[in-house]
Amino acid sequence: MKIMNITDVNGFFKVIDECVGKVELVTGEGDRLNLKSKLSQYVALANVFSDGKIDELEIVAYEKEDIKRLIDFMYKGA
Repeated sequence: MKIMNITDVNGFFKVIDECVGKVELVTGEGDRLNLKSKLSQYVALANVFSDGKIDELEIVAYEKEDIKRLIDFMYKGA
């Protein structure tokens, strides 16, 4: 799924931390980084973070409740 225009980066990574299953960032080269890893979160920020927001990320979540949690964050910011 693509997530766009994340202005609450801390809130986004908090939602990622609350996920029960694996959540991966898909890079432009097709590599997958485990977003539950703090190191990967920092790498993701360094690669796509500009002007205080993340314009677009492609992520893969494997658990149904995690997908719902991420969609709720996109629509409600919660």
